[in-house]
Amino acid sequence: MINKIYIFAFFAIVFVTTGCISTQLALDNPAAPLEEFVLKEYGDYGHNKIAVIPIVGEISSAAKSGFFGDKPSMLQEFVSQLNKAETDDDVHAIIIKINSPGGGVTPSDIMYNEIIQFQKRTKKKIVVCMMDVAASGGYYTALPADYIFAHPTTITGSVGVIFMRPKISEVCNKIGVDMEITKSGKFKDMGSMFRKSEKEELELFQNLVKTMAKRFESLVTKHRKISKENLAEVLTAKVVLPKKALKLGLIDEIGYFSDAVLKAQKLANIANSSKVIVYRRKEYANDNIYNDATMKLNSENSSLINIDFFNKINSQMKPGFYYLWTPSL
Repeated sequence: MINKIYIFAFFAIVFVTTGCISTQLALDNPAAPLEEFVLKEYGDYGHNKIAVIPIVGEISSAAKSGFFGDKPSMLQEFVSQLNKAETDDDVHAIIIKINSPGGGVTPSDIMYNEIIQFQKRTKKKIVVCMMDVAASGGYYTALPADYIFAHPTTITGSVGVIFMRPKISEVCNKIGVDMEITKSGKFKDMGSMFRKSEKEELELFQNLVKTMAKRFESLVTKHRKISKENLAEVLTAKVVLPKKALKLGLIDEIGYFSDAVLKAQKLANIANSSKVIVYRRKEYANDNIYNDATMKLNSENSSLINIDFFNKINSQMKPGFYYLWTPSL
């Protein structure tokens, strides 16, 4: 009995010291409606507004798991905020603040399309401000913007597709476990984790990757003025720093968030007569633009164990096609 108590105490200390257990519980209600808050640091100049909408973390359509229940997915949160900006006639521009290595092919493409449709319906101006990372799907979602800023230290690029799937056949062989398959077609179990892929399967997967990458390429050429020489370099899927990104034509300017605000005001013709707003589920003391609360949803503080950490590990075990720069995860 005493040994069990010592073991429990040991793991409790480990969890607390590593940050897996939070000493603060923030029981925000993820079902609460989004409310508008003004960022006072940029002033309050009349009724004209610029809405800031963040894209933070891995792009996914899956709900985020927490100790007290699921929270809205990034895709759901993004569309909800976009809809609020659309229905407010006083919002003349939005700034999409991106800090993401990308994510799933489909949710990245959906977010891209939501931005395109928003532009068509509202004619409101869109400025992107890249933070730490705006790579792969993170860059994909930036493409429709009227103007793209990158911070001096932003990592961007990684224009391409990756297909990831775990393989455990060798481990199964070592421990004497096998998976018996009965299938209706030759390729029904292609990509199975329980066996090595045949050459023909690998070729099929490569063709799928090329097709999805071709779509990414076509959108880059549609939205950005990039020479053939620079495009060839971009399509190596390398990540680059802002000076290189500017030279390649991936971004329009290197600057800070305050520069993005000035550009949004200018594009929307509301200079010196606008306020910057954000959408939150609660009010934060001393709030500012670097608070990404609605995307994080307090997942770090609302659970005794940081479940999202394990979700991120688990997501890397799920086979799928991604517009994703994986090292950033």
